[in-house]
Amino acid sequence: MTDFEYSLDVLILGGGAGGLGVALELPQGVSIGVLSKGALDQGATNWAQGGIAAAIGDDDSFASHIADTVNAGAGLNDPHVVRFAVEQGPAIIAWLESLDMEITRETEGPRRGLPHLTREGGHSHRRVVHAADATGRAVQACLERAVRARHDVRLFENHVAIDCINRPDPGTGRLRCVGVYALDCADGHVKLFRAKVVVLATGGASRVYLHTTNPPGATGDGIAMAWRAGCRVANMEFTQFHPSCLISDSRSVFLISEAVRGEGGHLLLPDGTRFMERFDARAELAPRDVVARAIDHEMKRFGIESVGLDISHRGADFIKSHFPTLHARCLEFGYDMTAGPVPVVPAAHYTCGGVMTDLAGRTDRDGLYAVGECTFTGLHGANRLASNSLLECLVFARAAGRDIAAHLGDIGTPGDIAPWDESWVRDSDEEVVLSHNWAELRRFMWDYVGIVRTTKRLERARHRADLLKAEIGDYYANFRVSQTLLELRNMADCADLIVRSALARHESRGLHYILDYPDPLPTGARDTVLDPAAGVSGEA
Repeated sequence: MTDFEYSLDVLILGGGAGGLGVALELPQGVSIGVLSKGALDQGATNWAQGGIAAAIGDDDSFASHIADTVNAGAGLNDPHVVRFAVEQGPAIIAWLESLDMEITRETEGPRRGLPHLTREGGHSHRRVVHAADATGRAVQACLERAVRARHDVRLFENHVAIDCINRPDPGTGRLRCVGVYALDCADGHVKLFRAKVVVLATGGASRVYLHTTNPPGATGDGIAMAWRAGCRVANMEFTQFHPSCLISDSRSVFLISEAVRGEGGHLLLPDGTRFMERFDARAELAPRDVVARAIDHEMKRFGIESVGLDISHRGADFIKSHFPTLHARCLEFGYDMTAGPVPVVPAAHYTCGGVMTDLAGRTDRDGLYAVGECTFTGLHGANRLASNSLLECLVFARAAGRDIAAHLGDIGTPGDIAPWDESWVRDSDEEVVLSHNWAELRRFMWDYVGIVRTTKRLERARHRADLLKAEIGDYYANFRVSQTLLELRNMADCADLIVRSALARHESRGLHYILDYPDPLPTGARDTVLDPAAGVSGEA
């Protein structure tokens, strides 16, 4: 074994809630590696503001949470998966409490000391458990603390995975994932990671869009890697655009939590009038796809760059106690939430489709699991209900961890695998190509594959995606790999999958709104499944 090679029982790609949740569910004595692109806490989990949906309120029920999830999902949710996730909500909260997660609690009344519950768009009850307005940070902190306390977990920060390694299984003859190649960003060399099991917990692909609420690492790495490894993906046309992202100097800068509207925030036109009542009876509490399209419509109708989000009528004390992080961050950009509206725009926020998995996180490829935003489990359908993301992430992370633990003893150690060969590639003298391709991809995805689509725009995007993939493939084949190149390669694959999925759905449903087919199909709504073996997309 060299410094460029590692051998593990379980290799987890991603240091957020999904990856750390899997690691904590594995028994002591299993050799575990957690690989993250940057520092462990730089993923999307740390950015999550809202909370974790769980039916633990006195007047709430599993049936109500299930109904709200299915209503938001526009008829595409898998009812068995929805029930599976929702019914584990209380156990997830109890598990996090056992790990000493910081949770905002009731300070008076009969629920004194119990988790404070807020309400977000699409929910019929207060059921969102939170840590002020920085729930993701609290989740990340408690999971990271627990993982760092384990001596059988090795952390490989600043590593970017390149591709899965598939080999025939000696027993079954089926292809099996036996590890990955990954770039060590510290020394610039590609390392070989052998593993009995590989887990993708790499997050979503919203960085393919010009405006996004996501961290820089959300480049669809796990989705693209699984696709290239032979796994099916589904429902990639459903990108959730969060309705409210603060905009400053014509660029989106950070998300304004759904909870601001849940606690009474109003969306306003420049003249101060509200407009959401004209689009949905639930007004600002409508699901995200409805609110995002309404804002997009008003911005285009009036030719304005943003709308206002105003919660100042709740008073300064309320705002500073409920949204301390948001209040402070808005002040950094010159906006005071306690004094009046802040300017917001919709921005790409969440990838509702992804790698197809079962209830244990297993993909089509033996030895390869996936959890979190990079997956398609069937929970979200055509639109994710607010705060169901951390719930899904933790429920399926723990389920995957249990399944891996149950079967790990039956898996043999991977055999010989050739190290990465860097001898024939050269350093690039055309780095400008990468920056130009990066900008072009995100711009055409925003212009042609955004909140409102047409077949003509999608066909334009497909043509540009094909050209970019060819350019990037040529670059990848001839030059030494870099983080920028690897992320761009994955983004191009994900953009292609999104466009192909959108072209395959001849209806408007949930997050996919296309002017050529403005209505949902009356019957037979199905998931859009892309199969790399078939080479074409279709609904199944």
